[in-house]
Amino acid sequence: MPPKTKVTREMIVNAALEIARESGVESVNARMVAERLHCSTQPVMYHFATIDSLKRAAYAQADQEHTAYLMDIPPGQLPILGIGLNYIRYAVERPHLFRFLFQSGYTEEKSLLDMADSEDLLPVLGAMQAELGMSMEKTKGVFVTVALFAHGLASIIANNGLSYDEGLIAAHLERAWNGAVLAAQKEEP
Repeated sequence: MPPKTKVTREMIVNAALEIARESGVESVNARMVAERLHCSTQPVMYHFATIDSLKRAAYAQADQEHTAYLMDIPPGQLPILGIGLNYIRYAVERPHLFRFLFQSGYTEEKSLLDMADSEDLLPVLGAMQAELGMSMEKTKGVFVTVALFAHGLASIIANNGLSYDEGLIAAHLERAWNGAVLAAQKEEP
């Protein structure tokens, strides 16, 4: 008789993330994860006392993968525009994970202003500030404007299946960027 395969916490989180990717976080439960791993629900409930704690672990992993996806910017492209396009493209390619990350209530930041103050965003804001030559406060204002635009488009695409035309979206994202920069430059110091 072959030895039983040990079902690890990591295997369970990966299975939950696969389910969320394929059919949404609402499909993640002990039975579905156990089926994916070809085991009983016992290992799932051993490692995670509640399904909510499993979803939070899957969320953390999805968030790390999302950050890596966002930061894969082509050379020569403005960081905020590259990140904005990647953010929207992520919603196109992974609509269930986009909704999990940004529309499920699992995010730590409860507003865009909270996100702009996050330490995780400092490298992006620093690159933007160097590009713009503005104060950090004005740089955050530009970021918030572009982020609102990108999130709005990504949400419409992820939820309504709006067609995706990268060239058109890139042009409008750049217009949002240029408008936000111009508005920040006109503001009093």
